[in-house]
Parts: sequence; C-alpha cells; structure tokens
Amino acid sequence: MGGDSFDQWGVQLGKVPAVAISPEPESATGHERGPDSATNALIRHYRTLKD
Repeated sequence: MGGDSFDQWGVQLGKVPAVAISPEPESATGHERGPDSATNALIRHYRTLKD
C-alpha cells in the first residue's frame, strides 16, 4: 500500500497562490502581491538579479 509521493490535492491547492503571483517576478512595477513579506522579498531579489 504505497502512496504517491505527491499529494494531488496539495499540488492543486498550491497552484492557487502560484497562479496569483506568477506574473509578479516579470512585472516592471514594484508592487508585489505576494501573500507574505518573505515572498515579496524573493520577488524583489529576483528582479535585482534579473537586471
């Protein structure tokens, strides 16, 4: 009785916030809509590395 290592329900649940913030890293504006300050900091860091 082995389970799949990826819980499909959890994967689908994780897509909701991912889809919401996915345009942010490529956006030219500085308005992050991440769910928390850590996500917003990662978006800002990615933008600085990208430039």
